[in-house]
Amino acid sequence: MLTRMNTDDTHRPDVRGLPMVNPPDPARLEAERAWLADVATRPWLARQVAYVSRGGPGYLQSALTLGGGSASASILAGAAFGYDLLWVAPLGMILGGIVFMAIAHQTLSTGMRPFEAMRTHAGPVFAYGWAFGTVLASVVWHFAQYALASAVLVDLAAVAFPEVEVSRWLMGLLVLAWAIPTALSFGSRSNVQRIFERIIRTMVWIIVALFAVVAFRVGFGDPATVAAGFVPGALPLDRMTEGGPVSALPLVIAGLATAVGVNMTFLYPYTLLARGWGREHRELAKADVAYGMVIPFVIVVSLLTITAAATLYDGFTGSKISPVEAAGTLGGLLGSFWGRVIFDLGLLAMLLTTITLHMVCSGLACGEMFKLRVGSAGYRIATLLPAPGVLGAVYWSEMSIWVAVPTSIVAGLMLPLAYVGFIRLQTSRAYLGADRPEGAKAFAWIAGMVVATLVIAVFIGREVVVRAPGYLESLGALLAGGTS
Repeated sequence: MLTRMNTDDTHRPDVRGLPMVNPPDPARLEAERAWLADVATRPWLARQVAYVSRGGPGYLQSALTLGGGSASASILAGAAFGYDLLWVAPLGMILGGIVFMAIAHQTLSTGMRPFEAMRTHAGPVFAYGWAFGTVLASVVWHFAQYALASAVLVDLAAVAFPEVEVSRWLMGLLVLAWAIPTALSFGSRSNVQRIFERIIRTMVWIIVALFAVVAFRVGFGDPATVAAGFVPGALPLDRMTEGGPVSALPLVIAGLATAVGVNMTFLYPYTLLARGWGREHRELAKADVAYGMVIPFVIVVSLLTITAAATLYDGFTGSKISPVEAAGTLGGLLGSFWGRVIFDLGLLAMLLTTITLHMVCSGLACGEMFKLRVGSAGYRIATLLPAPGVLGAVYWSEMSIWVAVPTSIVAGLMLPLAYVGFIRLQTSRAYLGADRPEGAKAFAWIAGMVVATLVIAVFIGREVVVRAPGYLESLGALLAGGTS
C-alpha cells in the first residue's frame, strides 16, 4: 500500500511504519519546522551557516563510504601517481551528490517508502535489483572491512604493547562486539536514534581531524602541483617500476567506485524518513548532502592521497601498499609512536562506522523486500546477515576470489541500475506530481544524473571486461588446487 508520510502510520495495521520503532517526538518536529520557517527568511549564506549547525543523514553516508576501499584506493593512487589523480574521488562523490539531492527531493516531496516508489513508478526490476545489490554489497564487503579493521587493531597493539602478541581473531570479535549493538540501535526509540546519529557524526569529524594532523605533519608539497591535481585531465602514462608497469585506469575505477556504493543509495532516503522529515526539510536535506557527505569525504580522501604522494611516491616499487603498511611508513616519518597511532586511529574510525552501517543497510533492504517490521525478529536477523564477515579477520585472502569478484560485478552494475531508477522517478509526474522539476532546472538536474550514471556504468563495465580473464584464471587455479 502506498501512503504519503504520516507520523501516525506506525499505528495502522496495514502499514509497517517508517524505519523506527517509535515515530519522532511531535514536539521536536514542530520546533524544527518553526526553526526552518525562520531560517527560510534569511539570505542564502546565512541559511547555509544555519544548516551546517544541524547535521543530518548526510553524515551517515560519509561514515558508510569512508571505509577500507576508499582508504586503499586513495593511498595507492598517491603512492603510484603522486598528485595526478587527486580529482578522481572528489569527482565520483560530486556526481553521487547530485543523485542524492534528487533522492532527497523525491522522498521528502512525496513521503512514500522509497522501495515501493521505485517498484511502482520505475519498475520491479529496478526496485529488486537495487535492494538485492544493497544486501549483497553489504554482506560481502563486510569481510574486507573486518580484514583491515583487525589488522589495524593488531598494529595498534604492537605499537602500544610490543612484547604482547595479539590475535587477529580476537580483534575481529572485538569489532563485532561494537558493531552488533550499535547497528541494532538504529531505528530504536527516538532518543537512542539521536545518540546513534551523534556518535556517527562525531566519528566522521574525528576521521577528518586525525588525517588532517597526519597531512600537516608530513607537509602538502608544492601548492600549485597539489591544486593542479584536482583538475580532471588526461590519465597519466603507465608508471614503470621495479615490479613492472602500473596503470592509472584501475585506480580511477577504484576511486569512482568507492565514492558511492549502491547500499548508500538505499540507506539515505530511509534515514530521511526515520527523522520524520518532510517537504519543509528539502533545502536542509540538500545542504546536508553537501556538508555532511560530499565535503567530509572529499577532505579525507584528498588528505590520504596527498599524504601518500608526499611520503610514498618516490619509493613506490609497483607492489600494492595496504593502509596498515602505510601507517608503518608514516610512523617512521612522524614519530615511531604517535604518527603511527594517529593514522591507525583514523583508519579504525573509518572501518567501525562502515561495518556498522553495512549491517543497517542489510536490515533495511531485507525489511523492504520481505515486509519486515523494524524491530521484529526477522528484521534483526536481516541486520545481522553481514556478521559472518568477522571471518574476514583471518580468512579474507583465501575467500576474496570466491566472493569479491562476483560481488564487484553484480553490486557494481546495480549502482547504475539504481541511478536509472532514480532518473525515472525524477521525471515521473505520476510520482512527483507538481513537485516534478520543470524547465532549465529540470534539464540541469537530469543531465547531472545522466552523466553520473554514464561515468559509473562505463568505468565499471570496462573493469568487468578487462579483468574477467584474470578472474577466471585465478578461479581456475583455485579449482585445480593451485594458488591465486
